[in-house]
Amino acid sequence: MSDKILYSLTGLFDTPDEIIAAAEKVQSEGYTKYDVNTPYPVHGMDSAMKLPMSRLPYVAMVVGITGMFLALFFMWWTNSVDYPLVIGGKPYFAFPAYVPIMFEVTVLSASIATVVTMIAIVFKFPNNSHPLMDTEYMKNVSVDKYGISIAADDPKFDFDKVKSLLESLGAKNITPIYYKEEDLNFKPKTFEPKFVIAMIVLFAAVSAVTYITLNKLMYLPPFDWMMEQSKVIAQERSDVFEDGRGMRTPVEGTVARGFLPYKFKNNPEAAGKYLVNPLAATEENLSLGEKKFDIYCSPCHGYLAEGDSRLKGQFPSPPSLHSKKVRNWSDGRIYHVITEGQNAMPSYAYQLSRKERWAVVLYIRALQRSLNAKESDLQ
Repeated sequence: MSDKILYSLTGLFDTPDEIIAAAEKVQSEGYTKYDVNTPYPVHGMDSAMKLPMSRLPYVAMVVGITGMFLALFFMWWTNSVDYPLVIGGKPYFAFPAYVPIMFEVTVLSASIATVVTMIAIVFKFPNNSHPLMDTEYMKNVSVDKYGISIAADDPKFDFDKVKSLLESLGAKNITPIYYKEEDLNFKPKTFEPKFVIAMIVLFAAVSAVTYITLNKLMYLPPFDWMMEQSKVIAQERSDVFEDGRGMRTPVEGTVARGFLPYKFKNNPEAAGKYLVNPLAATEENLSLGEKKFDIYCSPCHGYLAEGDSRLKGQFPSPPSLHSKKVRNWSDGRIYHVITEGQNAMPSYAYQLSRKERWAVVLYIRALQRSLNAKESDLQ
């Protein structure tokens, strides 16, 4: 072994409890340059080795918070400064809409920064020429054994004393690890040229295979569905029409397929006179009416239609639907209010289909009868 240099003295143990005890003893003896190798993370090992708290959480926190504020700034600048847009009546700076994006950017940036910092800075990978690589010791601790390696450059290292210590701890297969200085360079390298070149070649190969597979083998013409779509988006120019406008107004007098215009627009009296509920008061229709009433009507009218709003003063409370006036309305008159709205109440024609509106009318009638029952109803 005269041409080789001693790297460390290693020992193997059979159980997690033995390796924990060994790490605690080696630490208490004052050794500082040693490492423990196990086939899986062993709970309590960091305490046994008295390892300091990792700095990776600080990296994750700083990068995550930075990513969050950058995402917020970008969305604010885009929607409020560079290209202001009113979307659904929201203000330019609609913070609640930004929260999901901020959350995703925070998690993504923090996780990527943690992995990159761990591999490139903390572990200084790749390191394919470490003295422990391909040794029997490493093969054992990668399967079912637990090992400890005490480095020869530790200030307290003495071969005989270290060997005696490992024997007293019950270590098996106590083996010295040697390396040749002239042909083994195991100094940590953050960016090993061979590794970087291999990653570049791998990236290029995967990209080329993916492109050829998707654009030449599987799909003809090329896979460009997301880029070239047979539609005109809002504010996009059209080459079909002379004026170049892609957004066209409907031809006057046309009706959308499957839809008939409401005949009694702005005419509640005619609606009350001519409209008749086409639905029978069946359990199915009443159940549908109750479901839609609870979703769309009860926030303002209350679950029993008594005008006891569930919005707690955030919106003007409507009158009760049990007043004599409303009870005397025809089904068509109530249907008209649901369709066109009245006073502060907006139209629910887009939220409720015709059948659903008539089902709601049925349910309102059931509520009115239940809270204003006559003596004949009880017989």
